[in-house]
Amino acid sequence: MIRPATLDDVDDLLRLEETCFQTDRLSRRQFRYMITRAHSDVLVHAHDGRVEAYVLTLYSRGTSLARIYSIAVSAALRGQGVGRALVEAAEARAKAEGRITLRLEIRRDNTASLALFRSLGYRQFDQVPDYYEDHMEALRFEKSLAPHLRAEQVRVPYYEQTLDFTCGPSSLMMAMSALQPEQPMNRTLELRIWREATIIFMTSGHGGCGPFGLGLSAWHRGFDVEIFVSDGANFLVDSVRSEVKKEVMRLVQEDFLAELEAHDVPIHFTPLRVADLKARFEAGGIPVVLISSYQIYGEKFPHWVVVTGFDERFVYVHDPFIDYEQGETALDSINMPILQKEFEHMTRYGRAGLKAVLIVSRREAADA
Repeated sequence: MIRPATLDDVDDLLRLEETCFQTDRLSRRQFRYMITRAHSDVLVHAHDGRVEAYVLTLYSRGTSLARIYSIAVSAALRGQGVGRALVEAAEARAKAEGRITLRLEIRRDNTASLALFRSLGYRQFDQVPDYYEDHMEALRFEKSLAPHLRAEQVRVPYYEQTLDFTCGPSSLMMAMSALQPEQPMNRTLELRIWREATIIFMTSGHGGCGPFGLGLSAWHRGFDVEIFVSDGANFLVDSVRSEVKKEVMRLVQEDFLAELEAHDVPIHFTPLRVADLKARFEAGGIPVVLISSYQIYGEKFPHWVVVTGFDERFVYVHDPFIDYEQGETALDSINMPILQKEFEHMTRYGRAGLKAVLIVSRREAADA
């Protein structure tokens, strides 16, 4: 009775949206997209030839995370175990897709859904005020589909970058706040660190931040930092064609390096592998890592994330970017599980396979 949806089911799905939800309804266009093109599963429960219930699950690209985006059961079938069967079917499909974590958001006033998911082992880990169209609060839940995995994680507060070019400052703020909760995370600081750390990386528009400038920003705010880069002092310089831009980038980075050396900040012109990252994480450092975002977002651009934990198979990261065009929310960017071998590949940017990592930690002198 549970099967994948087809385009022939769209009229029934729209009828369910109209009868089950007052706000935040999916449109015909959205259903068609989810069934035919999106990285998703739409499972339906048919009764007497009509679709009377469905569950929609979205899969994050490049990660082992899935999200139940919507579930609806007609009034005639409620209380008969249909919702439970749909969720269990969605979990089975997510496991088959190689996902280890399933998440969702539930309205605070949706007592039936809250009871269902709690009974299925989902735990609440966050809440978001004013989330839905009618300003109702959302409660966030998750369930491990691989309960044998035990992640070693630190509590890293989440911050969403507010501009396309501020992933570096946003990731650094999250790392600093994890080490010292009194550290602010706001747009003023986001832009201040961007101004301090930008290397004028002018592929288009505003410049982005490199490892040396971000390292200095962390040091000036009272943190110890180790910097690991694979491309020497002229990081990303060869990624731009203009000789004028190359010269500007060289001068900026030379100035950063001189100040870092004056402060005795360790700089290693060698890459870090996942095992090395984990060892420094276990010693109390928070890694801020440059990745190529192609596997996650399908676009080749350098992007900073902050590592929040490890288990025997996965690296977990907070990604400051939220892909709203793909229907994502912050739920999809918090503690994203990425297979270690995939993460190893992601941490190489461009044809030269450039790597950059900051290990941010408490300053020993400040703790003494």
